[in-house]
Amino acid sequence: MLKQLPTNAIGYKGKRSERIYRGMSFKETKQEEQQLGGQMSFLEHLDEFRRRLVNSVIIVVIAFALCWFVSDKIYNFLSVPIRQALSEAERREIPVEGLTGSEKVLPLNNLHEGDSGRYVFDRSTKLGVSVVSPGTSVLAKAAKDGEGKLGLFTAEPLFTSNAIVPQGIRLPVDFEHIDPTNSANADERMIVTTAVEPFTLYVTVSLYTAIALSIPFLLWQIWGFISPALYRHERSYVTPFIGLSTISFVIGAAFAYYILFPPAVKYLLGLGEDFRLMLRATDYFDFITLIMLAMGIIFQMPAITYVLARIGLVSATLLINSWKISLVVILIVAAVVSPTGDIPNMMLFATPMMGLYIISIFIAWFFGKKRQKDPEVENL
Repeated sequence: MLKQLPTNAIGYKGKRSERIYRGMSFKETKQEEQQLGGQMSFLEHLDEFRRRLVNSVIIVVIAFALCWFVSDKIYNFLSVPIRQALSEAERREIPVEGLTGSEKVLPLNNLHEGDSGRYVFDRSTKLGVSVVSPGTSVLAKAAKDGEGKLGLFTAEPLFTSNAIVPQGIRLPVDFEHIDPTNSANADERMIVTTAVEPFTLYVTVSLYTAIALSIPFLLWQIWGFISPALYRHERSYVTPFIGLSTISFVIGAAFAYYILFPPAVKYLLGLGEDFRLMLRATDYFDFITLIMLAMGIIFQMPAITYVLARIGLVSATLLINSWKISLVVILIVAAVVSPTGDIPNMMLFATPMMGLYIISIFIAWFFGKKRQKDPEVENL
Protein backbone atom coordinates (compact mmCIF):
# COMPACT_ATOMS: atom_id res chain seq x y z
CA MET A 1 0.00 0.00 0.00
CA LEU A 2 1.37 3.45 -0.97
CA LYS A 3 2.42 5.68 1.88
CA GLN A 4 1.31 9.30 2.24
CA LEU A 5 4.03 11.84 1.45
CA PRO A 6 4.67 14.23 4.35
CA THR A 7 4.50 17.88 3.49
CA ASN A 8 8.12 18.52 4.42
CA ALA A 9 9.38 15.77 2.08
CA ILE A 10 8.28 17.38 -1.17
CA GLY A 11 11.53 19.19 -1.82
CA TYR A 12 13.85 16.53 -0.41
CA LYS A 13 15.83 14.91 -3.23
CA GLY A 14 12.88 15.32 -5.59
CA LYS A 15 11.69 12.17 -7.30
CA ARG A 16 14.03 9.87 -5.36
CA SER A 17 12.26 10.70 -2.08
CA GLU A 18 8.91 10.23 -3.76
CA ARG A 19 9.85 6.73 -4.89
CA ILE A 20 11.19 5.79 -1.44
CA TYR A 21 8.00 6.95 0.31
CA ARG A 22 5.96 5.00 -2.21
CA GLY A 23 7.53 1.76 -1.07
CA MET A 24 10.54 1.50 -3.45
CA SER A 25 13.82 0.59 -1.79
CA PHE A 26 16.85 2.83 -2.05
CA LYS A 27 18.63 0.17 -4.11
CA GLU A 28 15.77 -0.04 -6.61
CA THR A 29 15.65 3.74 -6.86
CA LYS A 30 19.39 3.93 -7.47
CA GLN A 31 19.21 1.30 -10.21
CA GLU A 32 16.41 3.14 -12.00
CA GLU A 33 18.33 6.43 -11.86
CA GLN A 34 21.39 4.74 -13.35
CA GLN A 35 19.25 3.34 -16.16
CA LEU A 36 17.77 6.74 -16.96
CA GLY A 37 21.06 8.59 -16.52
CA GLY A 38 20.01 10.23 -13.24
CA GLN A 39 17.24 12.71 -12.52
CA MET A 40 17.82 16.45 -12.84
CA SER A 41 15.72 19.26 -11.49
CA PHE A 42 14.48 22.11 -13.64
CA LEU A 43 17.24 24.44 -12.38
CA GLU A 44 19.85 21.76 -13.03
CA HIS A 45 18.57 21.46 -16.59
CA LEU A 46 18.90 25.23 -17.02
CA ASP A 47 22.41 25.18 -15.63
CA GLU A 48 23.39 22.35 -17.97
CA PHE A 49 21.84 24.19 -20.90
CA ARG A 50 23.76 27.35 -20.00
CA ARG A 51 27.03 25.41 -19.82
CA ARG A 52 26.48 23.76 -23.18
CA LEU A 53 25.49 27.09 -24.73
CA VAL A 54 28.63 28.80 -23.43
CA ASN A 55 30.78 25.96 -24.79
CA SER A 56 29.09 26.30 -28.18
CA VAL A 57 29.72 30.05 -28.29
CA ILE A 58 33.39 29.54 -27.41
CA ILE A 59 33.74 26.95 -30.19
CA VAL A 60 32.16 29.27 -32.77
CA VAL A 61 34.33 32.23 -31.66
CA ILE A 62 37.52 30.19 -32.04
CA ALA A 63 36.43 28.98 -35.48
CA PHE A 64 35.48 32.55 -36.44
CA ALA A 65 38.96 33.81 -35.55
CA LEU A 66 40.52 31.18 -37.81
CA CYS A 67 38.09 31.86 -40.67
CA TRP A 68 38.70 35.60 -40.54
CA PHE A 69 42.28 35.20 -41.82
CA VAL A 70 41.03 33.41 -44.96
CA SER A 71 37.76 35.31 -45.37
CA ASP A 72 38.84 36.68 -48.77
CA LYS A 73 39.40 33.15 -50.10
CA ILE A 74 36.03 32.05 -48.70
CA TYR A 75 34.43 35.05 -50.39
CA ASN A 76 35.99 34.18 -53.74
CA PHE A 77 34.85 30.57 -53.44
CA LEU A 78 31.26 31.46 -52.60
CA SER A 79 31.06 34.16 -55.29
CA VAL A 80 32.02 31.86 -58.18
CA PRO A 81 28.43 30.71 -58.99
CA ILE A 82 26.99 34.23 -59.11
CA ARG A 83 29.88 35.62 -61.13
CA GLN A 84 29.51 32.85 -63.68
CA ALA A 85 25.76 33.39 -63.78
CA LEU A 86 26.23 37.15 -64.21
CA SER A 87 28.74 36.47 -66.97
CA GLU A 88 26.23 34.35 -68.85
CA ALA A 89 23.43 36.85 -68.29
CA GLU A 90 25.43 39.91 -69.37
CA ARG A 91 27.28 38.55 -72.37
CA ARG A 92 26.20 37.87 -75.91
CA GLU A 93 27.09 34.38 -77.01
CA ILE A 94 28.74 34.18 -80.44
CA PRO A 95 29.77 30.82 -81.93
CA VAL A 96 33.49 30.47 -82.57
CA GLU A 97 33.88 30.21 -86.36
CA GLY A 98 37.07 30.78 -88.30
CA LEU A 99 38.57 30.65 -91.78
CA THR A 100 39.67 27.04 -91.55
CA GLY A 101 37.17 25.78 -88.98
CA SER A 102 39.93 24.63 -86.61
CA GLU A 103 40.14 27.88 -84.63
CA LYS A 104 39.23 27.76 -80.94
CA VAL A 105 39.47 29.99 -77.90
CA LEU A 106 42.03 28.80 -75.33
CA PRO A 107 42.62 29.76 -71.70
CA LEU A 108 45.33 32.33 -71.07
CA ASN A 109 47.59 29.79 -69.41
CA ASN A 110 48.19 28.25 -72.86
CA LEU A 111 50.57 31.11 -73.65
CA HIS A 112 54.22 30.23 -74.18
CA GLU A 113 57.35 32.32 -74.12
CA GLY A 114 57.53 34.47 -77.22
CA ASP A 115 53.79 34.57 -77.93
CA SER A 116 52.39 38.05 -78.54
CA GLY A 117 49.02 39.70 -78.91
CA ARG A 118 46.90 42.56 -77.63
CA TYR A 119 46.05 42.64 -73.93
CA VAL A 120 42.74 44.28 -72.90
CA PHE A 121 42.37 45.78 -69.42
CA ASP A 122 39.08 44.58 -67.91
CA ARG A 123 39.13 47.08 -65.03
CA SER A 124 40.78 50.35 -64.03
CA THR A 125 44.44 49.59 -63.39
CA LYS A 126 47.08 51.82 -61.84
CA LEU A 127 50.53 51.57 -63.43
CA GLY A 128 52.89 53.94 -61.65
CA VAL A 129 51.31 57.39 -61.71
CA SER A 130 48.97 56.53 -64.58
CA VAL A 131 45.51 54.94 -64.42
CA VAL A 132 44.58 52.79 -67.40
CA SER A 133 40.85 52.77 -68.14
CA PRO A 134 38.96 49.51 -68.66
CA GLY A 135 38.76 48.51 -72.33
CA THR A 136 42.22 49.89 -73.14
CA SER A 137 44.39 47.51 -75.16
CA VAL A 138 48.15 47.27 -75.64
CA LEU A 139 50.44 44.97 -77.58
CA ALA A 140 51.87 42.41 -75.16
CA LYS A 141 54.42 39.63 -75.26
CA ALA A 142 54.90 36.57 -73.05
CA ALA A 143 58.44 36.39 -71.66
CA LYS A 144 60.38 35.31 -68.57
CA ASP A 145 61.59 37.87 -66.07
CA GLY A 146 64.90 37.96 -64.25
CA GLU A 147 63.75 35.23 -61.85
CA GLY A 148 62.73 32.92 -64.67
CA LYS A 149 58.98 33.34 -64.11
CA LEU A 150 56.73 33.60 -67.14
CA GLY A 151 54.86 36.88 -67.36
CA LEU A 152 53.03 39.13 -69.81
CA PHE A 153 54.80 42.42 -70.64
CA THR A 154 53.97 45.43 -72.79
CA ALA A 155 55.57 45.21 -76.24
CA GLU A 156 54.93 48.86 -77.11
CA PRO A 157 54.65 52.17 -75.26
CA LEU A 158 51.21 53.09 -73.97
CA PHE A 159 50.14 56.72 -73.71
CA THR A 160 47.61 57.68 -71.05
CA SER A 161 46.18 61.09 -70.15
CA ASN A 162 49.02 61.90 -67.75
CA ALA A 163 51.86 59.43 -68.32
CA ILE A 164 53.79 57.23 -70.72
CA VAL A 165 53.84 53.53 -69.92
CA PRO A 166 57.06 52.22 -71.52
CA GLN A 167 57.67 48.93 -73.24
CA GLY A 168 58.52 45.99 -70.96
CA ILE A 169 56.12 46.76 -68.09
CA ARG A 170 54.59 43.68 -66.46
CA LEU A 171 50.84 43.40 -66.96
CA PRO A 172 48.49 42.16 -64.20
CA VAL A 173 48.45 38.48 -65.22
CA ASP A 174 49.52 35.73 -62.80
CA PHE A 175 50.12 32.57 -64.80
CA GLU A 176 50.56 30.49 -61.64
CA HIS A 177 47.04 31.22 -60.33
CA ILE A 178 44.93 31.36 -63.48
CA ASP A 179 41.58 29.60 -63.05
CA PRO A 180 40.33 28.51 -66.50
CA THR A 181 36.82 27.93 -65.11
CA ASN A 182 36.56 31.46 -63.72
CA SER A 183 35.67 33.63 -66.69
CA ALA A 184 34.21 36.53 -64.72
CA ASN A 185 35.68 39.97 -65.17
CA ALA A 186 35.05 43.40 -63.71
CA ASP A 187 31.57 43.59 -65.25
CA GLU A 188 30.50 40.61 -63.15
CA ARG A 189 31.70 41.97 -59.82
CA MET A 190 29.08 42.64 -57.17
CA ILE A 191 28.68 46.07 -55.64
CA VAL A 192 28.75 47.56 -52.15
CA THR A 193 26.93 50.76 -51.23
CA THR A 194 28.71 51.87 -48.04
CA ALA A 195 32.32 52.11 -46.91
CA VAL A 196 31.85 49.63 -44.05
CA GLU A 197 29.93 47.06 -46.08
CA PRO A 198 33.04 45.10 -47.22
CA PHE A 199 34.12 44.70 -43.58
CA THR A 200 30.61 43.63 -42.55
CA LEU A 201 30.51 41.23 -45.48
CA TYR A 202 33.76 39.52 -44.51
CA VAL A 203 32.58 39.27 -40.90
CA THR A 204 29.33 37.63 -42.04
CA VAL A 205 31.13 35.21 -44.34
CA SER A 206 33.55 34.26 -41.57
CA LEU A 207 30.73 33.77 -39.06
CA TYR A 208 28.68 31.49 -41.30
CA THR A 209 31.76 29.49 -42.21
CA ALA A 210 32.69 29.19 -38.54
CA ILE A 211 29.22 27.80 -37.75
CA ALA A 212 29.55 25.27 -40.56
CA LEU A 213 33.01 24.16 -39.43
CA SER A 214 31.82 23.90 -35.82
CA ILE A 215 28.99 21.50 -36.64
CA PRO A 216 30.70 18.37 -35.19
CA PHE A 217 31.50 20.14 -31.92
CA LEU A 218 28.05 21.74 -31.71
CA LEU A 219 26.46 18.33 -32.25
CA TRP A 220 28.60 17.00 -29.43
CA GLN A 221 27.23 19.69 -27.13
CA ILE A 222 23.65 18.88 -28.18
CA TRP A 223 24.23 15.20 -27.53
CA GLY A 224 25.78 15.97 -24.14
CA PHE A 225 22.65 17.89 -23.18
CA ILE A 226 20.14 15.20 -24.17
CA SER A 227 22.19 12.10 -23.25
CA PRO A 228 21.13 12.10 -19.53
CA ALA A 229 17.59 11.32 -20.71
CA LEU A 230 18.79 8.17 -22.50
CA TYR A 231 19.61 4.70 -21.23
CA ARG A 232 23.25 3.79 -20.84
CA HIS A 233 23.41 1.59 -23.96
CA GLU A 234 21.68 4.30 -26.01
CA ARG A 235 24.49 6.76 -25.31
CA SER A 236 26.85 4.59 -27.39
CA TYR A 237 25.26 6.07 -30.53
CA VAL A 238 27.08 9.38 -30.00
CA THR A 239 29.83 8.51 -32.50
CA PRO A 240 27.53 7.48 -35.38
CA PHE A 241 25.27 10.44 -34.61
CA ILE A 242 28.07 13.01 -34.85
CA GLY A 243 29.82 11.28 -37.75
CA LEU A 244 26.70 10.79 -39.89
CA SER A 245 25.36 14.25 -39.09
CA THR A 246 28.63 15.93 -40.04
CA ILE A 247 28.86 14.03 -43.32
CA SER A 248 25.20 14.76 -44.05
CA PHE A 249 25.70 18.48 -43.43
CA VAL A 250 28.68 18.62 -45.82
CA ILE A 251 26.75 16.71 -48.49
CA GLY A 252 23.74 19.00 -48.07
CA ALA A 253 25.80 22.19 -48.32
CA ALA A 254 27.66 20.85 -51.37
CA PHE A 255 24.36 19.81 -52.95
CA ALA A 256 23.03 23.35 -52.52
CA TYR A 257 26.23 24.95 -53.87
CA TYR A 258 26.78 22.75 -56.92
CA ILE A 259 23.29 21.44 -57.79
CA LEU A 260 20.52 23.68 -56.45
CA PHE A 261 21.94 27.18 -56.53
CA PRO A 262 23.27 27.48 -60.14
CA PRO A 263 19.93 26.80 -61.90
CA ALA A 264 18.01 28.86 -59.34
CA VAL A 265 20.21 31.95 -59.73
CA LYS A 266 20.34 31.48 -63.50
CA TYR A 267 16.55 31.54 -63.60
CA LEU A 268 16.39 34.68 -61.44
CA LEU A 269 18.99 36.55 -63.48
CA GLY A 270 17.27 35.48 -66.68
CA LEU A 271 14.18 37.39 -65.57
CA GLY A 272 16.26 40.58 -65.48
CA GLU A 273 17.96 40.25 -68.85
CA ASP A 274 16.36 43.51 -70.02
CA PHE A 275 17.89 45.41 -67.11
CA ARG A 276 21.36 46.42 -66.01
CA LEU A 277 22.17 43.99 -63.19
CA MET A 278 23.81 45.54 -60.13
CA LEU A 279 23.77 42.90 -57.43
CA ARG A 280 24.68 43.85 -53.86
CA ALA A 281 27.27 41.53 -52.38
CA THR A 282 25.55 41.47 -48.97
CA ASP A 283 22.22 40.37 -50.46
CA TYR A 284 23.89 37.60 -52.42
CA PHE A 285 25.85 36.16 -49.50
CA ASP A 286 22.83 36.25 -47.20
CA PHE A 287 21.02 34.33 -49.91
CA ILE A 288 23.61 31.63 -50.64
CA THR A 289 24.55 31.04 -46.99
CA LEU A 290 20.88 30.64 -46.08
CA ILE A 291 20.44 28.02 -48.80
CA MET A 292 23.63 26.13 -47.92
CA LEU A 293 22.96 26.09 -44.17
CA ALA A 294 19.31 25.16 -44.72
CA MET A 295 20.15 22.25 -47.02
CA GLY A 296 22.90 21.13 -44.66
CA ILE A 297 20.33 20.95 -41.84
CA ILE A 298 17.71 19.31 -44.07
CA PHE A 299 20.18 16.58 -45.06
CA GLN A 300 20.38 15.61 -41.38
CA MET A 301 17.08 13.75 -41.85
CA PRO A 302 18.55 10.28 -42.59
CA ALA A 303 21.24 10.59 -39.89
CA ILE A 304 18.75 11.62 -37.20
CA THR A 305 16.33 8.92 -38.33
CA TYR A 306 19.06 6.29 -38.01
CA VAL A 307 19.84 7.24 -34.40
CA LEU A 308 16.18 7.53 -33.37
CA ALA A 309 15.37 4.22 -35.08
CA ARG A 310 18.21 2.46 -33.29
CA ILE A 311 17.02 3.88 -29.98
CA GLY A 312 13.46 2.83 -30.77
CA LEU A 313 11.77 6.23 -30.87
CA VAL A 314 11.02 6.18 -34.61
CA SER A 315 9.80 3.36 -36.82
CA ALA A 316 9.15 2.95 -40.52
CA THR A 317 5.44 2.50 -39.78
CA LEU A 318 5.33 5.85 -38.00
CA LEU A 319 7.02 7.61 -40.93
CA ILE A 320 4.71 5.98 -43.47
CA ASN A 321 1.59 6.86 -41.50
CA SER A 322 2.79 10.47 -41.18
CA TRP A 323 3.60 11.01 -44.84
CA LYS A 324 0.78 13.50 -45.45
CA ILE A 325 1.83 15.77 -42.60
CA SER A 326 5.48 15.39 -43.62
CA LEU A 327 4.66 16.36 -47.20
CA VAL A 328 2.97 19.56 -46.04
CA VAL A 329 5.96 20.40 -43.82
CA ILE A 330 8.37 19.72 -46.69
CA LEU A 331 6.46 22.04 -49.04
CA ILE A 332 6.37 24.78 -46.40
CA VAL A 333 10.12 24.49 -45.80
CA ALA A 334 10.78 24.49 -49.56
CA ALA A 335 8.67 27.64 -49.96
CA VAL A 336 10.67 29.37 -47.22
CA VAL A 337 14.10 28.29 -48.44
CA SER A 338 13.57 28.75 -52.19
CA PRO A 339 14.48 32.20 -53.54
CA THR A 340 11.12 32.69 -55.27
CA GLY A 341 7.60 31.49 -54.66
CA ASP A 342 7.09 29.91 -58.08
CA ILE A 343 6.36 26.22 -58.29
CA PRO A 344 9.42 25.16 -60.40
CA ASN A 345 11.88 26.73 -57.97
CA MET A 346 10.00 25.41 -54.95
CA MET A 347 9.94 21.88 -56.37
CA LEU A 348 13.68 22.17 -57.00
CA PHE A 349 14.10 22.32 -53.22
CA ALA A 350 11.19 20.07 -52.25
CA THR A 351 12.21 17.12 -54.44
CA PRO A 352 15.46 16.28 -52.60
CA MET A 353 13.62 16.59 -49.27
CA MET A 354 11.02 14.09 -50.46
CA GLY A 355 13.82 11.79 -51.53
CA LEU A 356 15.48 12.13 -48.12
CA TYR A 357 12.19 11.29 -46.42
CA ILE A 358 11.84 8.10 -48.47
CA ILE A 359 15.45 7.19 -47.64
CA SER A 360 14.67 7.80 -43.97
CA ILE A 361 11.76 5.32 -44.16
CA PHE A 362 14.06 2.61 -45.49
CA ILE A 363 16.67 3.45 -42.84
CA ALA A 364 14.06 3.18 -40.07
CA TRP A 365 12.79 -0.10 -41.54
CA PHE A 366 16.29 -1.62 -41.81
CA PHE A 367 17.87 -0.35 -38.56
CA GLY A 368 14.81 0.18 -36.37
CA LYS A 369 14.20 -1.84 -33.24
CA LYS A 370 12.04 -1.71 -30.13
CA ARG A 371 13.35 0.45 -27.30
CA GLN A 372 14.96 -1.54 -24.50
CA LYS A 373 16.14 -0.76 -20.99
CA ASP A 374 19.68 -1.52 -19.86
CA PRO A 375 18.76 -4.76 -17.99
CA GLU A 376 16.99 -6.05 -21.10
CA VAL A 377 20.10 -5.39 -23.19
CA GLU A 378 22.37 -7.05 -20.62
CA ASN A 379 20.17 -10.16 -20.54
CA LEU A 380 20.29 -10.68 -24.30
